[in-house]
Amino acid sequence: MKNFLLLLTYLFVLNACTHKDKVSVLSNEDGMKLVVNGKDFMINGMNWDYFPIGTNYSYSLWQQPEDVIKNALDAEMTLLKDMGVNTVRVYTSIQPKWITYIYEKYGIYTMLNHSFGRYGLSINGKWIPVTDYSNLDAQKVLIQEVSEMTETYKNTPGLLLFLLGNENNYGLFWAGAETENFPNNEEEIAAKGEKLGRPMYRLMNKAAKKIKSIDGSHPVAICNGDLGFIDIIAEECLDVDIYGTNMYRGKSFGDAFESVKKELNMPIMFTEFGADAFDVLKNKENQKMQAFYMVENWKEIYENSAGLGKSGNSIGGFTFQFSDGWWKFGQTKNLEIQDNNASWEGGGYSFDYTEGINNMNEEWFGICAKGPTNEKGLYTLYPRAAYYALKKVHQLNLYDESINTTTVLKHFSEIKLTDAVLMARENKVSLD
Repeated sequence: MKNFLLLLTYLFVLNACTHKDKVSVLSNEDGMKLVVNGKDFMINGMNWDYFPIGTNYSYSLWQQPEDVIKNALDAEMTLLKDMGVNTVRVYTSIQPKWITYIYEKYGIYTMLNHSFGRYGLSINGKWIPVTDYSNLDAQKVLIQEVSEMTETYKNTPGLLLFLLGNENNYGLFWAGAETENFPNNEEEIAAKGEKLGRPMYRLMNKAAKKIKSIDGSHPVAICNGDLGFIDIIAEECLDVDIYGTNMYRGKSFGDAFESVKKELNMPIMFTEFGADAFDVLKNKENQKMQAFYMVENWKEIYENSAGLGKSGNSIGGFTFQFSDGWWKFGQTKNLEIQDNNASWEGGGYSFDYTEGINNMNEEWFGICAKGPTNEKGLYTLYPRAAYYALKKVHQLNLYDESINTTTVLKHFSEIKLTDAVLMARENKVSLD
């Protein structure tokens, strides 16, 4: 009997150590869903990072002392869990143990993002700032990186799926990470798509196949900018499971759901979307404006999920973003200042849009404002109105049996932006 109990204990510990989630994409007459361990799963996601004021992309939370990492995660994941977020988007510098920590303590999954050469690549010991996806050495490096990533993370509890790239199609037109206006010359766009984009998407598909040969339990998505080169993607990315898109169209995604369904026959996942909290017309913060666009976006994401009568291929999204990035404009200068400069034009954001004038403020996209940094390198967040509005959004259990189009619309009609603004007012006063 003693030996039997020891065997049971051993098997229990072994199972706990080797546990991994089984995640898959289900497609049927109702539409397309993400399924996690046999249960339907809508991604109520958030683009999450940790950059203290005064730092930029060179800073990494994951290189800090363990107590700093744990304190940062405990503070921010508590806020995220409280607002109903179930998944965060994080890049590959995170160690597997922190993915598991976030999941086991807060019930929040991680979508692991490999940038896939978006910001450059190290080839034979030399840094190449612009990746040429047709270059054989670049291809070899990227496939090797993706293989090593999959081997490292494949058995990590809390891993939801793999994501390749970050609007890499835009990187074919501008080399840096800073967002700019997209060129409007259709011939130029088409030519670059064929010459530079096709080998990139072909390589992404090869990477997806490689990932799935190592890990058959987690889907693979790509992250594209809007619907750029969707015709090439349809031809080259046949082994990709999910179409992820960074999309900023204002309050409506327009034809995105139907286009992805028709052209790709894939579920659509919004890897980035949202609005900034700075009004260029009033030259000041406008929390209600930001909350309005985000709530409208989430309404469409929910309405187009499986079984509700519309496109049926929406599996969720990741709001952009949790906290302000004070380094986003300029990236290496004015890191102690939250710049009001708008770097690109978003015509769909009518509240502060004037034709020909940039209105999108990269350093103001957080649904939380950022406080000063203490001696340990930690800071406090101050939720904006959008935080409280999205908390209401995510209270809806989309796959409950009683849910239909009417109940979804009723749920959103009951979200009062004025109430969210009032709830955030005390935070604004505290921060000031």
